[in-house]
Amino acid sequence: VQLQESGPGLLKPSQTLSLTCTVSGGSITTNGYWWMWIRQPPGKGLEWMGAIRYSGNTLYSPSLKSRTAISRDTSKNQVTLQLSSVTPEDTAMYYCLDVQGDWGQGTQVTVSS
Repeated sequence: VQLQESGPGLLKPSQTLSLTCTVSGGSITTNGYWWMWIRQPPGKGLEWMGAIRYSGNTLYSPSLKSRTAISRDTSKNQVTLQLSSVTPEDTAMYYCLDVQGDWGQGTQVTVSS
């Protein structure tokens, strides 16, 4: 399974971040799979943001739940992350990964006015 993140690299504060994870070599509806988003701010550790189950159920980090939405497009085999009201503290490398430990290469997101 290969995962590829895509999305805008630069946002202004208060905008909504939207990232897409395109999955190849497997289906996002494969029984038992979870698709997750993790981020790593510069100089800091990994932060789990949330996940979507193969069935469409979602889980979110309590600290980000009010601003986060994860969805999927089964016709495109994609998983999408939306993070609203971004601030410079949301500047990070964002990764999508699956329950088997396959990671995308990540995409850098910078929030700056």
